[in-house]
Amino acid sequence: MNSPALELRGVVRTYRSGETDLHVLRGVDLVLNPGEIVALVAPSGTGKSTLLHAAGLLERPDAGQVLIAGKEAGALDDAGRTAIRRDSIGFVYQFHHLLGEFTALENVMLPQMIAGIPRPKAAERARALLADFGLAARTAHFPGKLSGGEQQRVAIARALANAPRILLADEPTGNLDVATSTVVFDELLAMVRTHNVAALIATHNPDLAARMDRTVRLRDGTLHEA
Repeated sequence: MNSPALELRGVVRTYRSGETDLHVLRGVDLVLNPGEIVALVAPSGTGKSTLLHAAGLLERPDAGQVLIAGKEAGALDDAGRTAIRRDSIGFVYQFHHLLGEFTALENVMLPQMIAGIPRPKAAERARALLADFGLAARTAHFPGKLSGGEQQRVAIARALANAPRILLADEPTGNLDVATSTVVFDELLAMVRTHNVAALIATHNPDLAARMDRTVRLRDGTLHEA
């Protein structure tokens, strides 16, 4: 039997604010299986981004475990965590965070080249991913010359560039108008399913959440099945 792509066991995250401890995550448990797409729903400011950062090894939990493909990753040193993020996890944010001095093609090539993939092979995969998003004619354009929807498509292609087993997305279409958001989200779901990626996608939009395999809600620092 395959291990879960991602498993959180009793993850705790507390921040110090002046003389007060802010308990953001109070023992979060989550199992995300290969190929499963899960909606993460929570009001703003309740720890959604903190949960995604812990799951993506960007923050260390104060307690609990983060397992990637059945292996404890939360306690690894920085080099080990960086290697797993590079090879196994893709991130998509509400704002595209593309590098303005690089073309769309180069933005999608970059994480591959950091991972040691030769430039010609990285360019080939980047072109294929961008073509899948309908951007074959836009590969040489810089981010500033792309529309908001195009920028986010490039950002999603970049997140998938290293064939991650897990995709973590924080309001990935939240910065787009309704019509564009629907189209981009359609494409995101299609690409995630095509590549059999396990995805945890934070959204405020109940219509988008309803299109995923299941929904979990973050409430009072713990996760609950919706």
